[in-house]
Amino acid sequence: MAELRKDPVGGRWVIINVDTPKIPSDFAKEEHIPRSGPCPFCYGNEFMTPPEIDAVRHEETHPNTPGWLVRTVANKFPALQIEGDLERRGIGIYDMSNGIGAHEVVIETPYHNKDITDLTDEEVAMSINMYCRRSIDLQKDSRFRYILIFKNRGAIAGASLEHSHTQLIALPMIPKNVLEELSGASTYFEYRERCIFCDIIRQELQEKERILIENKYFVSFCPFVSRFPFEVHIIPKEHASHFCEMNERQRLELAKILRETLLRLKIALDDHSYNFIVHTAPCDKEDHEYYHWHIEIMPRLTGIAGFEWGTGFYAVVTPPEVAIKYLREAKV
Repeated sequence: MAELRKDPVGGRWVIINVDTPKIPSDFAKEEHIPRSGPCPFCYGNEFMTPPEIDAVRHEETHPNTPGWLVRTVANKFPALQIEGDLERRGIGIYDMSNGIGAHEVVIETPYHNKDITDLTDEEVAMSINMYCRRSIDLQKDSRFRYILIFKNRGAIAGASLEHSHTQLIALPMIPKNVLEELSGASTYFEYRERCIFCDIIRQELQEKERILIENKYFVSFCPFVSRFPFEVHIIPKEHASHFCEMNERQRLELAKILRETLLRLKIALDDHSYNFIVHTAPCDKEDHEYYHWHIEIMPRLTGIAGFEWGTGFYAVVTPPEVAIKYLREAKV
């Protein structure tokens, strides 16, 4: 019989197949078809992107030329435009505003065939530093209330270019998914006077059934209420609301655990596409001390169909207790 499990943060239910769970070899192998033509993110093709916003560069090199290690540019096809005013308005019961925001791309390496898993820990840390540099800068704009950091890796996950990159979108409102997490965390804090994410960490570290990697500052684990097969979360052990509150040492330790987690997923799942999303508190000047930032990594092994759309439930074909076994056994 399947199990129903309820997410203690957002209240969402999932259905876990514990009787006949799927293992990595049960999922169809994904084909990665190379893009034809020159890649605009590659070293030497800087002229193919919008002008450089920020970069980590070798000394005596200039913007929009070779010599960079990590580079940030505006998205060539942005979801939102940074110029203009919000101009909130209504048409009857419908609320509207102009499509104001910012949409940037962090190119994580000059080399086309290198993924995060192929970089050194220090190189991954440079990308994390860039995420924070850009987030902190965008937060200065009073129009923005939330900075979303996410990575689409592979065509199935929504990546139009295979060259390793992450995106940042600054939004003038707090997304619904974030509001749900904030509400759940706030309710738990008011009732128990503790952070729900801190309690999750304590229980996972005590049980050790779903822990993948642990270091001084972070823990990587398959959540008890996974929504997707082989879903993994990375969360700081020390309570912090905002992603960019980390010091230099913590960012390096995050780089280590993020790279190894993605490497284990890559090996165990034969290089399947994935998304990762940084869940952080809004930049709306409100007090969100009850919230605890974290990263959610979701391999794209299954699709969302009518049942999921109709109920809001997720049907998970691989329990986290089975997934963790294969991720631990991955030969890194």
